[in-house]
Amino acid sequence: MKNFAVVILTFFLLSSCSNFGQLSYVTKLPKKLDENSGIVYYADSTAWFIEDNGNPDELYQVDFKGNLLKEIKVKNAKNGDWEDLTKDENGNLYIGDFGNNVNDRKNLVIYKVPNPQNDLGNKIEAEQIRFNYPEQKEFPPGREKLFYDAEAFFYHSEFLYIITKNRANPFPGNALLYKVPAQKGEFNAEFIGNIKTCGDWETCQITSADISPDGKTIVLLSYGKLWVIENFTFDDFTKGKMKEIDLGVRTQLESVCFLDENTLLLSDEKRANTGGNLYSLKIPK
Repeated sequence: MKNFAVVILTFFLLSSCSNFGQLSYVTKLPKKLDENSGIVYYADSTAWFIEDNGNPDELYQVDFKGNLLKEIKVKNAKNGDWEDLTKDENGNLYIGDFGNNVNDRKNLVIYKVPNPQNDLGNKIEAEQIRFNYPEQKEFPPGREKLFYDAEAFFYHSEFLYIITKNRANPFPGNALLYKVPAQKGEFNAEFIGNIKTCGDWETCQITSADISPDGKTIVLLSYGKLWVIENFTFDDFTKGKMKEIDLGVRTQLESVCFLDENTLLLSDEKRANTGGNLYSLKIPK
């Protein structure tokens, strides 16, 4: 823990004059990850990434200096639109293939693979968790009912909690919460509740989520804002205490995960002269 804490602190000091808002710059990500869309942390000074649709069916391990350490091909899987990563208490990794911009997909799936930190070579076999949203009746629905895109989820107690990216027009300022079992099979996602974010379409759509190692804090990310949820109970954690934090940046932030109970890792896609970076953030108290 001390080694990567020093790395984070060093980059924070070096970047204190840069325009990253409340975020502390850690490193530039490899060019191969310009369209990174999900991040997960296991141990040491490294993190694992995926990219979204149109990119290889692969996992990427990158250290906190921006070096690409490993690429693993995911078998029995296809990158329809990979959008987030999460892991369970046994180290199994889940890949959310549920990006659904126009709400017309009928092949939503989450891939479950063994812990990639283990020495598994350059290929890994996936199990498939297929699901649908029972409330969706049209593919696609009218623009006022574009509720069924998703870029965010996390694991808790044998279930995967999916937070949708609401694309309805007019934008109602909320996200939907669903859950599915974290096991191989085909499931109807169970609707849990609504999460009220804010009314600005550009900064209030959820792009990633995670839960702290102790299970006491949930974070939701958008293109420039973070919601911190505490004092909640499952399943409907939307009734917990929620705090909105403006990160002071408006890059295409796509990924968030916990480094420890109070520290986050975040990343953004490369767009023009912005993004393509790994950041850290101490959760404000």
